[in-house]
Amino acid sequence: MTKSAFKLLALLLLVSSLAMPFKAMAMPTNHTAITCNPKTTNLKMEQRKLWADHVFWTKNFIISDLASLGDVKAVSERLLKNQDDIGNSIKPYYGEKAGNQLAKLLREHILIAVDVVHAAKSGNKAELNQANKRWYKNADDIALFLSKANPNWSFKPLQKMLHTHLQLLTEDVVARLNKNWQGSVEAFDKGEAHMLMLADTLSEGIIKQFPNKFK
Repeated sequence: MTKSAFKLLALLLLVSSLAMPFKAMAMPTNHTAITCNPKTTNLKMEQRKLWADHVFWTKNFIISDLASLGDVKAVSERLLKNQDDIGNSIKPYYGEKAGNQLAKLLREHILIAVDVVHAAKSGNKAELNQANKRWYKNADDIALFLSKANPNWSFKPLQKMLHTHLQLLTEDVVARLNKNWQGSVEAFDKGEAHMLMLADTLSEGIIKQFPNKFK
């Protein structure tokens, strides 16, 4: 074998040895290890989308209302539709009446939020305090409703999550009123991450309560 042929053979052997691990990685023998249950995945993705929309359209309302933009009515209607969508999403598990009740409570949550934003915008502290009391009472009502529907959803953790949601929305409103744009961005980011956690909590509770629906 010539010297050049030997070098070529050595190079081919080196390339072949480097490629082998990648071939092995590209052809796993245990296919079940990388699959997931599409039913549970669909539920989790649906809930995440719905609750992300909740935060997104609430943010849009805050921006539009505080700035008195012309799209306030359209944004408000889209935000209220989101509450109906969330209510509809639980009907396959809890029925028509329960879904409508959740939508009603969530619509109240939004309508009270409108009062909170208006009171904050006008600087009326008395109205703001009143609206806040109703807002937190509504959050407690939502937590109570959910905790009664599913034993995996405990009242206290849900109450805490919903109260945190209200606190982060308030931070966003206050930041925008003070033209603290960075603070508004940070409040939204925190609120979105928090709401995705709530969505996952709800999904996991449904999966635990109705395991036969996810086989």
